[in-house]
Amino acid sequence: MVSLKPWSLDFIKQDHGRDVLAQIPKYDGFCVIPDHLNYRLVIGNFYNKYLPFQHKPIAGDCGTVLKFLEHIFQDQLQLGLDYIKLLIEQPTQKLPILCLVSKERNTGKTTFLMFLKSIFGGNMTINTNEDFRTNFNSEWSSKLIIGIDETFLDKKEDSERIKNLATATVYKAEAKGFDRQEIEFFGKFILCSNNEDNFIVIDQGETRYWVIRVTPIAQEQHKFLLRLEGEIPYFIDFISKRSMYTSKESRLWFNSNLLQTEALLKVIRRSRNRLENEISSLLTTIMENKEVPEICFCINDLQDWLLKKGNRGIESFLIKKILQEEWKLKPCSNSLSYTRFGFLPDGSIGEDTSKGRYYKVNQEFILKLEAY
Repeated sequence: MVSLKPWSLDFIKQDHGRDVLAQIPKYDGFCVIPDHLNYRLVIGNFYNKYLPFQHKPIAGDCGTVLKFLEHIFQDQLQLGLDYIKLLIEQPTQKLPILCLVSKERNTGKTTFLMFLKSIFGGNMTINTNEDFRTNFNSEWSSKLIIGIDETFLDKKEDSERIKNLATATVYKAEAKGFDRQEIEFFGKFILCSNNEDNFIVIDQGETRYWVIRVTPIAQEQHKFLLRLEGEIPYFIDFISKRSMYTSKESRLWFNSNLLQTEALLKVIRRSRNRLENEISSLLTTIMENKEVPEICFCINDLQDWLLKKGNRGIESFLIKKILQEEWKLKPCSNSLSYTRFGFLPDGSIGEDTSKGRYYKVNQEFILKLEAY
């Protein structure tokens, strides 16, 4: 693998003599411009740190690769082939955050990362969770593909960082002992995790993630990765001759509706915070118990319900944030009468008439929440 290492002027003179200095080309600086089809080492008077593509297309059978990719992408195989074709032919195109998840072992997730690593070489890196969280990012900020194996980035700031980088055009690279430097950013993230439910936080309505649940490989094959690597030239030839199945419909190329999988919805459901889930459950319980299609309530009603269910000290501003910012609800403009429900000491649900600037939700709204 090609790499750049600093070499002091004194050592160059010592090893090769003073006269060699006149033969060494000089540049104004570095750049990172990914290109696999028309690669240029020097662009303007800048040295391109992106490494050249190592594979040449050769006509041949890539059946093992295609069968493996069908296992990974399943009924979304054509989207997966488009994804890889875009990585090769349009590397500056922004792409969704691809997530391969499964609780089971021997599914091929890590093999998929290693296969892509064999294709893209030094222009791809496979990191740990800690590598991504550290302030020093120079090792991966200039890469085309940033893979994270055994992903568990359960903090909100982790998700915010990744999804912002998925659409970023510039990023500040930082190496130990050096000042931060703004660079163009073309990175694509691929996350693999054995945690299907909450390996990362994904908000409702988020369109930057593509989550696929991968099933176990039926029978483990000896030296399978070597077989895949042996077919790379044939696969490159296949990809170069294959027409795109999709056309560009968003900044991340794919129409987000195509990436709506049950695995994605499962993560979104688990990402909703505990208080939000508790409020949703309480509303469902009351509507089902009282057999009403909709319910009106004020924030102090919710506080009382939560208290009766053992949730002490829930501040009103937290409830208000969920209702207005997450659920996009607005209270009625004036103080009006409504039917107020309450949990009685024996666990039953009573009702009376109250007055206030209440919120209103119906069963359809709650079912839609729970579908995410």
